[in-house]
Amino acid sequence: MTLALGCIADDYTGASDLANSLAKAGLRTVQTIGVPDAGLALPEIDAIVCAFKIRSVPAADAVAAALQAETWLRGQGAGHVLYKVCSTFDSTDEGNIGPVTDALRARAGEPIALVNSAFPEAGRTIYQGHLFVGALPLNESPLKDHPLNPMTDANLVRVLARQSRSGVGLVDRKTIAAGDAAVVARLAALVQEGKGAAIADTIEDGDLETLGRVAMTHKVSTGASGLGLGIARALVASGRVRAATSGSAGLEVVGGPAACLAGSCSQATLGQIAEAERIMPVLRLDAERLVTDGIAETDRAIAFAGERIGAGPVLVASSGTPAEVAAVQAKFGRDAAGHAIEAGMARIAEALVARGVRRLVVAGGETSGAVVERLAIPAFRLGPEIAPGVPVLHALGIAGGPMVLALKSGNFGAPTFFADALKLMP
Repeated sequence: MTLALGCIADDYTGASDLANSLAKAGLRTVQTIGVPDAGLALPEIDAIVCAFKIRSVPAADAVAAALQAETWLRGQGAGHVLYKVCSTFDSTDEGNIGPVTDALRARAGEPIALVNSAFPEAGRTIYQGHLFVGALPLNESPLKDHPLNPMTDANLVRVLARQSRSGVGLVDRKTIAAGDAAVVARLAALVQEGKGAAIADTIEDGDLETLGRVAMTHKVSTGASGLGLGIARALVASGRVRAATSGSAGLEVVGGPAACLAGSCSQATLGQIAEAERIMPVLRLDAERLVTDGIAETDRAIAFAGERIGAGPVLVASSGTPAEVAAVQAKFGRDAAGHAIEAGMARIAEALVARGVRRLVVAGGETSGAVVERLAIPAFRLGPEIAPGVPVLHALGIAGGPMVLALKSGNFGAPTFFADALKLMP
């Protein structure tokens, strides 16, 4: 195996998004769930994306997991390691983006790390250090309402500085437009000022390509899938990787019963659930009851789905509006409510797979993480793209025959996402 790029993703849907971007750029890519066992056979690949569920855990736990992955990826030959974060940069003032970036940079012996969460193709841009969603600053957009890490500040320099041990500077758009040498000089100047991280402006795809080339001269960087795409293009353009054709060639046809699970409360997912009600049976769970009597509520969902999966796909949703989610969190505590809902959705997934479901669509980053951990899937090969940032995933290293999944971040996908996914899951 010749590995050009190693990546550490802070959630499972974000890992799929990044892996999809790398594959589209021509890198033969596999997504693993954490650091895989030594016995897992991996195909010949250019990039590995190690998926974790560390966005909202205590910072010390996130750092420990990231450093374990970094050690393994370096052992596989990775010269550059990208810490993949969400394009909305959602995190608290305690982390985990800052602490993990600090730790990876220190481990690599780098004086400064490029940090960039932009992805212009998905409407995420950065100007003067401020993150925009379309035409709106992040803190004025609907994406500010993350249930665990609400984002009330669009200034990423400030956000990252509150989490980091060292100072944070800015590489502005004018510098990036001047080219690679100007960016390199700006980073050197920031190091002299005592900065350990640099937020980089990005308003178009060409900016990502500049940042990708510069990032590859360092051992570590932090960013969303856009930066990963810039790095992948730099690898192909430099000749270090020969572009491969992505797609579903050689992947197994799965067939059989299908189910969808939705745990995100984003506006996009709520609209997708409403659209799904037109074509499949939908059960909306009681979030409060998932906390107070989770076994009974999940048994209700398992029975509902079990009676119907023989006739076609079903959808079980724990999703609620931001106001409904806030009410449950206020009553039971944010962490307790979140863990109970995730555990409930994971239990439902496990029961449905035991009943023969081999095609599973999951919406929501935290929900996807809980489901994949419960199913103990060690790795995925990438299939075709369902929506920007969301590929079909073929499970590797599992018993019971082939299985295919789609793991969707809450904000991704068209209103018809669930139907779109099932059409591409053979």
